[in-house]
Amino acid sequence: MSSSHSEPPSIGAGRSVDDAILDAAAELVVVLGPRRTQLAEIARRAGVSRPTVYRRWPDVRAVVGALLTREIRATQERAVRSGDDREAVVDWIVEVAVQVRDHPVLGALLRSDADLLVEYVVERLGTSQRGLLDALREAVERGQRHGSIRAGEPAELAAMVLLIAQSTVQSHRMVAQLLPEKAWRRELAIALNGYLTP
Repeated sequence: MSSSHSEPPSIGAGRSVDDAILDAAAELVVVLGPRRTQLAEIARRAGVSRPTVYRRWPDVRAVVGALLTREIRATQERAVRSGDDREAVVDWIVEVAVQVRDHPVLGALLRSDADLLVEYVVERLGTSQRGLLDALREAVERGQRHGSIRAGEPAELAAMVLLIAQSTVQSHRMVAQLLPEKAWRRELAIALNGYLTP
């Protein structure tokens, strides 16, 4: 039987079909915004058929959700924690917050699709947030063993740290004139240190 109608398992330089689709979606979200991004254009730009996209995700919203998860995970992995003490943990959290805030795709979502952002960030605990919570819980546990992070249930402390950082990222544009970059980083670090100090 001919395989002329099926896409190869990977596209170009070892990229998977999923990555090609998500890369195409990322480009379109940045250029057009999520509301104007169409599934047919994602497929065309990725070099796959529409049924190939539909086999993976039912609609554009689901593609963007998967993209959001992938990008937040990658951002988290790029930020390396320098130690287990509270200051190293806080520096790491601030760095992840800055990278999420300045990420082109995540920034496009922050600027142009509040509904999608609310659905994926505020109304439910998604895959990307669960990954962040796991990493935060582990960092809190290490800091507690080190003695520089206060006692408390690590999962609860991690959840509150996520809320502090997430709300700071989401609202940064509103206070950008009052909190320029250096001050924004400093004040977020002070807030986190104040919360986590024994």
